[in-house]
Amino acid sequence: MPRRTFLAGLVVLVTGCAADTPQRRRIRIATGSPTGVYYAVGTAMVGLIEQEMPGFDANVLVTAASAENVQKVLTDAAEIGFTQSDILVTGAGPAPALAALARVYDDLLHLVVRADSPIRALPDLEGRRVSVGAHGSGTVVTVGRLLAAARMGDPALVDRRELNLDDSIEALLSGAIDAFFFSGGLPVAGIRQLSAEAPVRIVDLSQWARDLRRDYSDVYVVRDVPLSAYQLPAVSTVAVPNLLVVPESMDDQLAYDLTRMLLERRDVLAAAHPAAERLDVRSAIATLPVPLHPGAARYYKTVKP
Repeated sequence: MPRRTFLAGLVVLVTGCAADTPQRRRIRIATGSPTGVYYAVGTAMVGLIEQEMPGFDANVLVTAASAENVQKVLTDAAEIGFTQSDILVTGAGPAPALAALARVYDDLLHLVVRADSPIRALPDLEGRRVSVGAHGSGTVVTVGRLLAAARMGDPALVDRRELNLDDSIEALLSGAIDAFFFSGGLPVAGIRQLSAEAPVRIVDLSQWARDLRRDYSDVYVVRDVPLSAYQLPAVSTVAVPNLLVVPESMDDQLAYDLTRMLLERRDVLAAAHPAAERLDVRSAIATLPVPLHPGAARYYKTVKP
């Protein structure tokens, strides 16, 4: 066989083999801090996707959490994002390019101080150095609204620092700040570790839920932080539903398969973090202000209680 003919045949053979190789698809899950709930549950989701969805490669993205996660989904930098529902309440309605797979659990707003701190209620933050959450996080949004509802929105009243959870904990321990906020599902690993190593308290914020509902949205509710969460005195606080959002344009079958995996393998997610134990069919469909993805809705219809 002439060399030119042989080489041409080889090119065709290699090209044909490459064409026959299925192209793998990626699923990037935008989460949050490595010590937060989003990251723990997102990592468990990655394991399930790689085990049960052939043809997909999955990985978690460490982010500042909710606000950044939504932006990543909207700009095709992630396929799935965890987010607090309140950051999607802007007065103009949710972003039309978003859809939801499920309401997963509720995020509880923690205000953490040292045990000997004079800070006993929200107004006591006046004049104090306070971490209000990482820039781009849902915590920043919720805290900004909380302070505004309490008529403490003037930047001169509270010395606000935008630190992530890990940096907030370090700053509280070193005395660089007087308090920090963090919004997450119970228990937040970083706060649990902090409570085991240092004398701290969580401040009750429940009285402000009504003002937040009045000024912003009914997504704000009151939830308890029980003794069992951190071995600290029980308090009540402001909480907001947590959603898994995807692009509205996501393939219907992919959305169906992801939703089915979430609900049918929630035991694996709950093993990664107890907050995922709250995921069930009845509550999962309550994703306002974001509509359910049609693929997710189709799954829920098959398992309607």
